Amino acid sequence: MTRQPRLHACQLAAATVAAALAVAGCSGGAIGQSTPFSSGQSFVSGTGDTLYKPGAGPVAPDISGTTLAGKHLSLSSYRGSVIVLNFWGSWCGPCRAEAPDLAAVARQFRSRGVRFLGIDIRDDTTNAEAFMQTYQISYPSLNDPDSSLALAFRETVPPTAIPTTLVIGSTGRIAARVLGSVSYNSLKAILARVLAERGPAAGKSR
Repeated sequence: MTRQPRLHACQLAAATVAAALAVAGCSGGAIGQSTPFSSGQSFVSGTGDTLYKPGAGPVAPDISGTTLAGKHLSLSSYRGSVIVLNFWGSWCGPCRAEAPDLAAVARQFRSRGVRFLGIDIRDDTTNAEAFMQTYQISYPSLNDPDSSLALAFRETVPPTAIPTTLVIGSTGRIAARVLGSVSYNSLKAILARVLAERGPAAGKSR
C-alpha cells in the first residue's frame, strides 16, 4: 500500500484540458490528486476567483464531521445562510497570510447572517487550535485529517490547493471559489455580490 505523500512545498500543479496550470497554494496531497480531471471527468481549473452566475453554481455536498472543539457539525445546519467555507492547515504559509483577513471579514459580516466554517486539512489538532487562537478565529473548523471532507467536493468545485475558499449561497449552491489566499477586499466584494442576490432580507441578522 502506497503511503500518502507528506504535505510540503507551497505549489500544486492543477491540470487543465490543454496543459498544467500553476496554482498558488500549498500541496493538498489527495485533494490535488483526486480531481474530476484526474478521474477522466470534465474539469476546468484556473487561478484566482471563479464566480458563478446567480443560481448556476453546483450544489455543495452536505458534509458533516467533528470540529476541533469536539462538537458534531453539518453544513446543512447553516442552510438558509450565506456560508464562507475555508480549507486551511496550520502548516500552510498562505493560510497564515490570509487568516487575519478571514477573521476580520467574519466579524464584519456576522451581523448580516454570514456564517464562516473552516475545514482543517491533515493537521495536528494542537497546532490547529494554536493557529485559531493566534489569529483570533472565532468560527468553528471541522477536523479533516484524511482529506475526506475536502474530497467530497471533487464532483462539484474541488479545493485543488490549500488554501481554497468557497462562498455558498443561501440555497446551498456554490457562488464563488477563491484558489490561494483570499484578501479582505476581494472576499468583501464577493459577499456583497452574493448578499445582494438575496434581496433586502440579506441585511438582517439571523
